[in-house]
Amino acid sequence: MRAIYNIAATTVGEAIRRRVLLVILLIGVLILAIAPGLSVLTARQELTVLKSLTLGIIQITSATIAIVLTVYMIPNEIERRTIYTILSKPVQRWQFLVGKYMGALAALAMMMGLMTVTLLIVFWLMQRDNATPSTMMALAKAPMMFFFQMSLLAAVAIFFSTFVSPIVNFFLSGGTYMVGSMFSSVLETIKGNESLHPIFKALATVIHSLVPNFQMFNIQNPIINSQSEIRGENLHFLNLGVYAVIYITILLIMGILIFDRREV
Repeated sequence: MRAIYNIAATTVGEAIRRRVLLVILLIGVLILAIAPGLSVLTARQELTVLKSLTLGIIQITSATIAIVLTVYMIPNEIERRTIYTILSKPVQRWQFLVGKYMGALAALAMMMGLMTVTLLIVFWLMQRDNATPSTMMALAKAPMMFFFQMSLLAAVAIFFSTFVSPIVNFFLSGGTYMVGSMFSSVLETIKGNESLHPIFKALATVIHSLVPNFQMFNIQNPIINSQSEIRGENLHFLNLGVYAVIYITILLIMGILIFDRREV
């Protein structure tokens, strides 16, 4: 565990020093800060748009950070040959991979935490009449689910990084995220369409089964629309957490198996 902790701590430091990540984070925070410039809208429209826009900014920024943060981790260590120094010590390859992933999660949590705090401050400043403790708590739930979503995305990128280049990984991870979020409902529709050819239905079933369902972690609608609610909210969140942990575990195990057989 000490080896994993040391690698994770080093990874967090490297992530903080990476300018491209800090630039992405800064852009996200700045956009969050200027998002309230919606004075042309009515009070109700402003509240709805403010929630929708700020949560969307956090999600997009977090996804970009998660991918950029992880696609270069292992390739950079191999290219700089620092991996030889690390593996020459009593450190197993699986410990190296898990340590890198845990460090990425820690850095991601810090950056998403900063954006969440910015979101809550902006909302409180612009919507003081609506900024009740229950509303603020509800608003913070979406970034929490985004963190599970981005943890899963980071695991996908770490898995791909064990056998493809960073550029290819960027498009693979981004494409996986798009399919698992934007096209998840489309795949569900194709699977249930009896008029389609069985080949297309089978293909949609395979893709939907293999690609993580990122769409499940999007809980913005009940937060934005007060008339909508999640039934059995605590159980729903627990199921999402279990789903993410299982998928992450599978991805890390497969990544470890590939990385263990790779010549570096």
